[in-house]
Amino acid sequence: MKFKNMLEAWKFPSILLLGIGVSNLGAWVYLIALNLMVFELTGSPLAVAVLYILIPLATMFTNFWSGSVIDRLNKRNLMIFLDIFRALCLFFVPWFLDTSLLLLYFIVFLINMTTSMFSPTSMVYITKLIPSKQRKRFNSLISLIDSGAFLIGPALAGLLFIIGTPELGIIINAIALFLSGLITLLMPNVEKQSKAIDNGEKLSIQLLKKDFHIVMSFSRKSVYIMLVYFLFSSVFVMTAAVDSLEAAFAKEVLSLSDSDYGFLVSIAGAGIIVGAFINTIFVKKIAISIMIGVGSTFVSVGYIIYAFSNSFNIAALGFFILAFFLAFANTGFLTFYQNNIPEDVMGRIGSLYEFVEATLIIITTGIIALLAQIFSIQFAVITGALVMLFLSVILCTFNLRSSKRKYYQPNTDMVN
Repeated sequence: MKFKNMLEAWKFPSILLLGIGVSNLGAWVYLIALNLMVFELTGSPLAVAVLYILIPLATMFTNFWSGSVIDRLNKRNLMIFLDIFRALCLFFVPWFLDTSLLLLYFIVFLINMTTSMFSPTSMVYITKLIPSKQRKRFNSLISLIDSGAFLIGPALAGLLFIIGTPELGIIINAIALFLSGLITLLMPNVEKQSKAIDNGEKLSIQLLKKDFHIVMSFSRKSVYIMLVYFLFSSVFVMTAAVDSLEAAFAKEVLSLSDSDYGFLVSIAGAGIIVGAFINTIFVKKIAISIMIGVGSTFVSVGYIIYAFSNSFNIAALGFFILAFFLAFANTGFLTFYQNNIPEDVMGRIGSLYEFVEATLIIITTGIIALLAQIFSIQFAVITGALVMLFLSVILCTFNLRSSKRKYYQPNTDMVN
């Protein structure tokens, strides 16, 4: 009977995890295929770099208004629409590639916009679907799926390119997203009805201002929650900035060959999958506060080892450590976020703060690149890693305060 109850409890979460897995695998194939297609067309690394710039730009363009839509529409239906819309856009990518590079950038920008909108939408839906006591386990499985996609995705892309072309990889991803939308159709409708925007009120500047004040009001009343959110996000803003110099660091500082660099990345992949697997085993025994604070600190320690490295072996050790603890930090933070942010404003809060995060990534990456240009690549990486460690130690200090234990329990009250 207990086993039957467990199967019933995990029926829909398992279907949702399947949809996430299919979507993540397709995303890796899409990313690699698109990079190859643009580089083959232009022969310019700058043209490929534009693809990466479009990601935070799309987030900035989308997230200041999308939360107002997400919180007022049916999340399951919106997820289905976004998956199918992305699939349709992807079908046009090979055609736009032969027509115009600018048109290709435009369609990629649309895809990135819908992806930026999908993330907070799915977060709200998951929070509504998964009971609070199951969230930590579910989030650990998401980390495991993400890790598997990190390893399997590029390998699958390589296999597809051997038997076909990058264009085939794009089409495969379109099919994967379409299947993800169909899988979402099997999920329960956790909201009995879609709510129109404020009883017929249209999306407007006035509505955005109203929602902005709602988010700011919650932030002022829940200082500790938003402080943890901001510190955690800041740590991972620094990881994005430092990662932008990863290839240059490997080449210029460590003097690695292409194959050695590929092996270094593989070691990081091994760290991710091992960490995620152990995380799923021990997730029930580790406090959320420790997962966030200690996990983030050890991610930063891994970056410190990597930043000060002067050989392949030391850099590999740093890569493995930082990758290993990523799953713990992410699982803890997702669970903390779901337990402490009210469901009815989660879309607006997530979207607005992701907008801020995308802005900080662009600024910080620019600063790190400037430091590399003025001083050296290693100086820039060391500076970024030290800032990251400083932020993570502060985060850990706040996480482990016994007076704040209530924020790390299921069904916690959202109080200051």
